Amino acid sequence: MSGVLPAPRVVSDESLPRRVTVFEVGPRDGLQAETDIIPAPIKTQLCRRLYAAGSRDLEVTSFVPPMWIPQLADAEEVVAGLEVPTGARAVGLVPNLRGLQRAIDAGIREVSVVVSATESFAQANLNTTRAGAIDRAVEVIAAATAQGIPVRGYVSMAFGDPWEGAVETTAVTEAAAALREAGSRTIAISDTIGVGTPGHTAAIIGETLAAGIPVDAIALHLHDTYGQSLANVHAALRLGVSEFDSSVGGLGRCPYAKGATGNLATEDLVWMLHGLGIETGLDLRALAATTLWLSRIRNVRPASNVARAFAAAGLDTPDTAQEATFA
Repeated sequence: MSGVLPAPRVVSDESLPRRVTVFEVGPRDGLQAETDIIPAPIKTQLCRRLYAAGSRDLEVTSFVPPMWIPQLADAEEVVAGLEVPTGARAVGLVPNLRGLQRAIDAGIREVSVVVSATESFAQANLNTTRAGAIDRAVEVIAAATAQGIPVRGYVSMAFGDPWEGAVETTAVTEAAAALREAGSRTIAISDTIGVGTPGHTAAIIGETLAAGIPVDAIALHLHDTYGQSLANVHAALRLGVSEFDSSVGGLGRCPYAKGATGNLATEDLVWMLHGLGIETGLDLRALAATTLWLSRIRNVRPASNVARAFAAAGLDTPDTAQEATFA
């Protein structure tokens, strides 16, 4: 039986964007970094639940070689089971032209690509040099846009690198500018290891704007290693950024940073945005229910503060039969 669930008190700030796009990365960036391999039917159901909770911007999987990321080896099966609502996005990350073709053949009509602001991460995670990763991404963008497929770009390690330490902002803006010039619609500036602070966030976004990338083309991808994600979101909102990546339940982590925690949890982000009077189109209760459903299946404690609070307040998630089916 459900208790009376809490809700944020709305105190609007007219200087901030009135609506924000919450780009959900849990099914891809979240699950790929978890150690357990989730069956494809559960991944598909996760995506369906997120769409039902109001998500219209969803990165559903990655078309990388299975030996690289075995957690997402079932990309085609997951996509085949999707029912994408009208007007919603189902984005697939692709590493190269072969991955792009796999995505297209599977029915994906929007893709994302990744480059690195640092040499070390490019070699460790992208199996190429920093320049090589940009060249490869540009090649994918050209091939995708020629077929009418929009592309979203990530600039990884934009705030810090576990091997190199501090990252020069010029390296970030150069990579972002290359993606933008090639035709990427959105550039997600990514704090891959979660070391950013509000001042640092404002400085990077300011330099990115100064490099000629419009604010409506900038997104922020955050991890919450040091608990700074929501403060960083607020700093970006004050500069007009209106798209933020998050992962339901705080799924995922960076395997290259010791102690790094997951992505910014979608429920925690939405709680703050709704408290600021900012529209997201997302149902906070449904998001928390989705987190608790998946956490019980995986037998883990959810990282999301909001999901844990809702559970303590008596949030009902009548999914026992479904859990028994897939567990």
